[in-house]
Amino acid sequence: MLIIPAIDIKDGRCVRLYQGEMDKETVYFENPVDAARHWAEQGAQLIHIVDLDGAVAGRPVHKREISAICESVKVRVQVGGGLRSLKAAEEALGLGVERIVLGTAAYKDRDFFLSVCQKFPGKIVAGIDAR
Repeated sequence: MLIIPAIDIKDGRCVRLYQGEMDKETVYFENPVDAARHWAEQGAQLIHIVDLDGAVAGRPVHKREISAICESVKVRVQVGGGLRSLKAAEEALGLGVERIVLGTAAYKDRDFFLSVCQKFPGKIVAGIDAR
Protein backbone atom coordinates (compact mmCIF):
# COMPACT_ATOMS: atom_id res chain seq x y z
CA MET A 1 0.00 0.00 0.00
CA LEU A 2 1.23 3.48 -0.84
CA ILE A 3 0.28 6.17 1.67
CA ILE A 4 0.83 9.69 0.33
CA PRO A 5 1.06 12.39 3.00
CA ALA A 6 -0.10 15.85 1.98
CA ILE A 7 1.41 19.22 2.80
CA ASP A 8 -1.04 22.06 2.27
CA ILE A 9 0.74 25.43 2.12
CA LYS A 10 -1.07 28.63 3.03
CA ASP A 11 0.66 31.88 3.92
CA GLY A 12 3.99 30.01 3.83
CA ARG A 13 2.95 27.52 6.52
CA CYS A 14 1.80 23.90 6.56
CA VAL A 15 -1.89 23.91 7.44
CA ARG A 16 -5.01 21.80 7.40
CA LEU A 17 -8.24 23.53 6.50
CA TYR A 18 -11.49 22.74 8.25
CA GLN A 19 -13.91 21.48 5.57
CA GLY A 20 -11.96 23.38 2.90
CA GLU A 21 -12.66 26.80 4.39
CA MET A 22 -9.65 29.10 3.91
CA ASP A 23 -10.36 31.06 7.09
CA LYS A 24 -10.56 27.94 9.30
CA GLU A 25 -7.11 26.45 9.54
CA THR A 26 -4.89 24.57 11.92
CA VAL A 27 -1.15 25.21 11.55
CA TYR A 28 0.89 22.02 11.83
CA PHE A 29 4.31 23.35 10.85
CA GLU A 30 5.47 26.95 10.50
CA ASN A 31 7.92 25.78 7.84
CA PRO A 32 6.69 23.35 5.14
CA VAL A 33 10.25 21.98 4.78
CA ASP A 34 10.00 20.72 8.36
CA ALA A 35 6.75 18.95 7.43
CA ALA A 36 8.43 17.31 4.43
CA ARG A 37 11.37 16.20 6.55
CA HIS A 38 8.93 14.74 9.09
CA TRP A 39 7.17 12.67 6.42
CA ALA A 40 10.49 11.60 4.88
CA GLU A 41 11.67 10.41 8.30
CA GLN A 42 8.41 8.45 8.66
CA GLY A 43 9.22 6.59 5.43
CA ALA A 44 7.07 8.43 2.90
CA GLN A 45 7.87 7.48 -0.69
CA LEU A 46 5.88 10.34 -2.21
CA ILE A 47 4.70 13.67 -0.79
CA HIS A 48 1.70 15.55 -2.17
CA ILE A 49 1.96 19.34 -1.91
CA VAL A 50 -0.96 21.71 -2.39
CA ASP A 51 -0.33 25.41 -2.91
CA LEU A 52 -3.61 26.57 -1.36
CA ASP A 53 -2.91 30.25 -2.04
CA GLY A 54 -2.06 29.31 -5.62
CA ALA A 55 -5.34 27.45 -6.02
CA VAL A 56 -7.24 30.58 -4.94
CA ALA A 57 -5.08 32.97 -7.00
CA GLY A 58 -5.17 30.77 -10.11
CA ARG A 59 -1.37 30.81 -10.33
CA PRO A 60 1.44 29.28 -8.24
CA VAL A 61 2.32 31.32 -5.16
CA HIS A 62 4.66 29.17 -3.05
CA LYS A 63 7.37 28.27 -5.58
CA ARG A 64 10.17 29.06 -3.13
CA GLU A 65 8.77 26.72 -0.49
CA ILE A 66 8.16 23.93 -3.01
CA SER A 67 11.69 24.23 -4.38
CA ALA A 68 13.11 24.13 -0.84
CA ILE A 69 11.15 20.96 -0.10
CA CYS A 70 12.44 19.26 -3.26
CA GLU A 71 16.01 20.19 -2.34
CA SER A 72 15.65 19.11 1.30
CA VAL A 73 14.26 15.58 1.03
CA LYS A 74 15.08 12.54 -1.05
CA VAL A 75 11.41 11.74 -1.57
CA ARG A 76 9.38 12.07 -4.76
CA VAL A 77 7.15 15.15 -4.73
CA GLN A 78 4.00 16.00 -6.64
CA VAL A 79 2.38 19.43 -6.51
CA GLY A 80 -0.95 21.02 -7.30
CA GLY A 81 -2.64 24.35 -6.83
CA GLY A 82 -2.88 27.16 -9.35
CA LEU A 83 -1.33 25.27 -12.25
CA ARG A 84 -3.51 26.56 -15.06
CA SER A 85 -1.06 27.32 -17.86
CA LEU A 86 1.70 25.52 -19.75
CA LYS A 87 4.19 28.01 -18.33
CA ALA A 88 3.05 27.31 -14.75
CA ALA A 89 3.27 23.55 -15.37
CA GLU A 90 6.77 23.87 -16.82
CA GLU A 91 7.92 26.09 -13.95
CA ALA A 92 6.55 23.65 -11.37
CA LEU A 93 8.39 20.74 -12.97
CA GLY A 94 11.51 22.90 -13.02
CA LEU A 95 11.34 23.22 -9.23
CA GLY A 96 12.21 19.55 -8.90
CA VAL A 97 8.78 17.98 -8.52
CA GLU A 98 8.23 14.61 -10.16
CA ARG A 99 4.74 15.35 -11.38
CA ILE A 100 2.02 17.95 -11.22
CA VAL A 101 -1.59 17.56 -10.20
CA LEU A 102 -4.25 19.37 -12.18
CA GLY A 103 -7.64 19.70 -10.54
CA THR A 104 -9.80 22.55 -11.78
CA ALA A 105 -7.91 22.84 -15.06
CA ALA A 106 -8.30 19.11 -15.77
CA TYR A 107 -12.06 19.32 -16.06
CA LYS A 108 -12.71 22.97 -16.92
CA ASP A 109 -10.23 23.32 -19.79
CA ARG A 110 -10.00 20.10 -21.79
CA ASP A 111 -7.73 21.59 -24.46
CA PHE A 112 -5.24 22.79 -21.85
CA PHE A 113 -5.33 19.44 -20.08
CA LEU A 114 -4.65 17.52 -23.28
CA SER A 115 -1.85 19.89 -24.32
CA VAL A 116 -0.08 19.69 -20.96
CA CYS A 117 -0.38 15.88 -21.02
CA GLN A 118 1.19 15.84 -24.49
CA LYS A 119 4.00 18.20 -23.55
CA PHE A 120 4.85 16.42 -20.28
CA PRO A 121 3.98 12.72 -20.74
CA GLY A 122 3.98 10.75 -17.51
CA LYS A 123 4.22 13.91 -15.41
CA ILE A 124 0.53 14.84 -15.08
CA VAL A 125 -2.03 13.62 -12.56
CA ALA A 126 -5.71 14.54 -12.67
CA GLY A 127 -6.85 15.32 -9.14
CA ILE A 128 -10.52 14.89 -8.33
CA ASP A 129 -11.87 15.88 -4.92
CA ALA A 130 -15.18 14.27 -4.05
CA ARG A 131 -17.48 14.92 -1.14
